Amino acid sequence: MRRKILIFTSIAVVILLGLTFYMMQQGRFIDETARVDRPIAQPVRDVEPVLEIVAEDLGLIWAIDFLPGTSKLLANENSGSMFLIDTETLEVDEIASVPEVASSGQGGLLDVAVSPDFEDDSFIYLTYSAANEAGASATHLARATLNLYERRFSGIDVLYVAEPFLSGTSHYGSRVVVQGDYLYMTIGDRGDKNFENHVSQDTTNVLGTTIRLLRDGTIPEDNPFVDDANVLDEIYTYGHRNSQGMTVHPETGEIWQSEHGESDGDEINIIRGGNNYGWPIATYGCSYATGQDIGVFPEDRDDTINPVHYWECGSGGFPPAGMTFYDADGFADWQGDLFVGGLAGQYLAHFRVTGDGLEELNPLLADEGWRFRDVVVGYHDGAIYAAVEGRSVSIIRIVPKPVE
Repeated sequence: MRRKILIFTSIAVVILLGLTFYMMQQGRFIDETARVDRPIAQPVRDVEPVLEIVAEDLGLIWAIDFLPGTSKLLANENSGSMFLIDTETLEVDEIASVPEVASSGQGGLLDVAVSPDFEDDSFIYLTYSAANEAGASATHLARATLNLYERRFSGIDVLYVAEPFLSGTSHYGSRVVVQGDYLYMTIGDRGDKNFENHVSQDTTNVLGTTIRLLRDGTIPEDNPFVDDANVLDEIYTYGHRNSQGMTVHPETGEIWQSEHGESDGDEINIIRGGNNYGWPIATYGCSYATGQDIGVFPEDRDDTINPVHYWECGSGGFPPAGMTFYDADGFADWQGDLFVGGLAGQYLAHFRVTGDGLEELNPLLADEGWRFRDVVVGYHDGAIYAAVEGRSVSIIRIVPKPVE
C-alpha cells in the first residue's frame, strides 16, 4: 500500500509539473515581481518611480491614447480590436464597429489619436492597414465618431489612403498626431529594397514620407511642396524608412519622430517641413544581407537632414517605437525628458534634451523582457503609461509615489 501511494504521488507531481510548464508556455503565469507595486529606479526629488500593471491579456497593443482630461485610455490591438480602459478602476470595455483591417505581417490596427476637442466633436483618428479586392494592402487614415455611452464607433470617414496598394506586409508606419489644425501621419517604405532607386526618394508617391493634412483630410495650402510639380502636395517630409513613433514637443511645438533603420541605423529626428531625411542615400545603418554600409553618413551630404540621435551599424540597434515628452506634475526631475519605447532592445529609453541633441539616461524596465510599443503621459495621475508585449502583460504604468 505504501508503495502504491508513493507511485501515485510521484505521478501526481509529474503531472503537476508538466501542467505548470505548459501554462507558463501559454503565458498563464507571469513573473509575480511584475504584478505588484515595486520601485524600478532611484527616487527623484522624494518621489519613487513604481511599476504597476494596468491591463493583461489584451493581445498585441500597438497604440494608446487618453481621452483629454480623463483617466480613460483607448488601446488599439493589432488584430483589429480597440479597448477603452479606465485606469482608475481598471475596467476594460471593447469598442464596437472598428474599421476592418488587414492584420498580416506588420499590418493591422495601428495608431490611435484622440481629437484635442473630443468633448465637442467626439472624433478619434485611426491608422491601419486595409486590403483591396486583390488582397494587396495600404496604410489608411480614418476619422470616426466615438459614442462613449454605447462604446461604439459611427460615421467612419476614410481621410487618406497611402497608395499604391502592395502585396507585401511590412513597413506600414504608422503614427498620427494632431497639432492645431493639422494632422501629421507617417507612412513606411513598405520594405522596398531597391536602394539604387528607392521609393523614399521618389516624391511622386507617399511611401517613406510624413504627410500633413487638415483635420478633415484635405491638403493645406501652406504645405511645403504645393508649388512643386515634382512632389505630391500632401508630402511634408520624405526620405524615411519606417517611422513608428511621433510626438509634439510641449514647449517648442516641434514634431519629433523615431525611425527604424535597416541593420541598426535607427534614428530620432526633429521633423521640419520640406526636408529630405536621407533614407537610404544617407544613413548610419547597414544592409541586412551584407552588413555593409548602405549609403553615406548623413553628415557627408548637405541635402539631407541629420538625426538628433542614432544607433550606428554594429551598435545592436534599438529599434524605436512610440514616444512622448514628459510634462506632467508627477516627476519633477523628468520634466521635458523624452521617453521612447524599444522593441528588440526591450527597454524604455529615457533621454534628456540638451543644447545639441539628446543625452541617453539609464534605461527603465530593462529586466522585464518586454517590447515597448507605445508610451504616453497620464496627466490625471502624473504616471507614464506604456503598451508592452509581454507574456500576458499588455499595459503598464510608472507611477510617482512619495518616498516613505
